[in-house]
Amino acid sequence: MPIRCSLPATRLPRILLRVPRVRQLSLSVVQGESYPPLDSRTLGQYFADMIQPRLTRPALVCPKEGPRPHGGPASNNPGIETHLQWNFAEFDQHIQALARGLVSLGVKKGDRVAVVMGNNSAYAMLQWACASIGAILATINPAYRVHELVNTLRLVGASHFFLVPQIRSSAYLSMLSQAIPGLLSVQPGSIQVEELPELRSIFVIDNTDGPAHFAKVLEGARYAADFREALVWREDTYEKEAVQQIGDTLHCDDVMNLQFTSGTTGLPKAVSLTHSNLLNNALSIADAMRLTQDDHRYAYPSCSRLVLGNLAVWSQGGTIVYPSEIFNPPAIVDALISQRCTALHGVPTHFLGVLTEVERRQKLGHVMDFSRLRTGIAAGTSVPIEIMKQAIDKLNLTQLTNAYGMISFQTTPDDSIECRVETVGRVRPHVCAKIVDASGDVVPVGTPGEVLVSGYLLQRGYWGDEEQTARVMKWDSDGVLWMHTGDEGILDENGYLRIVGRIKDIIIRGGENLYPVQIENVLCQHPSILEAAAVSVPDRRLGEVVGAWIVRAPGAPKLNRAEIREVVQKGMNPQNAPTWVWFVDEDGTPPELPKTASGKIQKHILRKWCRELAERDIGKV
Repeated sequence: MPIRCSLPATRLPRILLRVPRVRQLSLSVVQGESYPPLDSRTLGQYFADMIQPRLTRPALVCPKEGPRPHGGPASNNPGIETHLQWNFAEFDQHIQALARGLVSLGVKKGDRVAVVMGNNSAYAMLQWACASIGAILATINPAYRVHELVNTLRLVGASHFFLVPQIRSSAYLSMLSQAIPGLLSVQPGSIQVEELPELRSIFVIDNTDGPAHFAKVLEGARYAADFREALVWREDTYEKEAVQQIGDTLHCDDVMNLQFTSGTTGLPKAVSLTHSNLLNNALSIADAMRLTQDDHRYAYPSCSRLVLGNLAVWSQGGTIVYPSEIFNPPAIVDALISQRCTALHGVPTHFLGVLTEVERRQKLGHVMDFSRLRTGIAAGTSVPIEIMKQAIDKLNLTQLTNAYGMISFQTTPDDSIECRVETVGRVRPHVCAKIVDASGDVVPVGTPGEVLVSGYLLQRGYWGDEEQTARVMKWDSDGVLWMHTGDEGILDENGYLRIVGRIKDIIIRGGENLYPVQIENVLCQHPSILEAAAVSVPDRRLGEVVGAWIVRAPGAPKLNRAEIREVVQKGMNPQNAPTWVWFVDEDGTPPELPKTASGKIQKHILRKWCRELAERDIGKV
């Protein structure tokens, strides 16, 4: 069962109420506005009230999918024969067919429905269909190995599993068959295996290169069924009434989604999110970005596509564009141009990939029109200043915003360029935040400490893990629940927050705290450096010293280790200069930086590599 531990929207920390509402702060504690009021509808209610009146407007564009991938009635959105392009009416038609299908399968309120797939129309349908019948959608990382996949399905007690046959080198059905041989002797819809005692059915969405290939995939996994068999297109059956009856019983505080942490420092955990969490977060994001129904947007493949990429846009009646199933810079650039997109969103790695593709085409003499592109979110991790500046300069993202942690902070187009590239903005409405020291005391402005947040956006706990929940979500003496983020931040006198790194990633050199993000920002400004990561390396004399991992910029002059150290020495206090430098895919180092599926660098893996290489005296400046 999920852990029930959210902060009532009306309860605000007393310490915050004592803070005068003036521009200049002295303590690192802020409270967001209380207007507009929080929306108390479920996602299904919101869709019916706010989106369905826009039924003729475009809702979803998938250039890599056929116009009718799931069968059903003839399209009521004529004129597009080359790819999928649904207006809200056709989108709703598919959602309702799937909702009825889930009910016919026996999916009940509170059941967990697991998903492994990239950006496609089936995922878009599932998130709304599950929400409309009270099922909890568990969005699983496509990059998981088979043991992680099985453990995750067992953790959440998934009763139904929707997946694609393969993404990159991960052939999921083959993986499952090898890990759970008992699957090969069961029938679709009546799965009973010891390893996954609650699992009853597996449905496969076709992302192969043709019907013959897909038929062969299903032939080799007879325990799975075609996704199209889960859809009930007829509306004169009991399922339609059942969907309506279930919808009437739903509440905005019901858990509707499980999103898994990216696992940058350990095993992923399932974050329990409610209708209220997700809907109000989406509305807050849309407000900060100034989104309207005229906006087209690209959502990159990760768990956060649900809020940042989909709900924020659809909440305003805008259009989602999925350039491809997985992150593909050429496809993204093609879609930005052909679909005349107005917004783009991703983590630094994704922006870096798009910028590199744009630069490649410019060298070939291509003329690209990004005149419609204006806004987006750079989120997911600390964003190097240079990447933000290039996104603004080269992609016309003049209103690009920067966001942080459950979108508790976000910049807006009204903020100065400096604030938008150097901070994650100010606290959002109905959110409280403070910066504390190791004793839990609020620190003065300009002083680093751990970021704590409270408000409507707090999750309901880590699914099935009370110990981890209690470790990060703590009640104070005033009866207020705070989320301890583990991030080190600095709040300035105007309420803007700078994230300087993970607390466990801070490098303590001779007793002095050094912040990896600041070092990485200096390194990434050099034209010969495409990407950089700073981590701690054990040192007998100083305890820890700086180690830098460098990804060279293609075609740029090659810097040696001493020159890398000099870049940092000239750009900031010299104690930040790296003692160790490693170039990716050189001197026996791995071919790329270790990252999660959402593009975050896994620094715990880098620290392990550092220790191993340092013991062999490889990389010393």
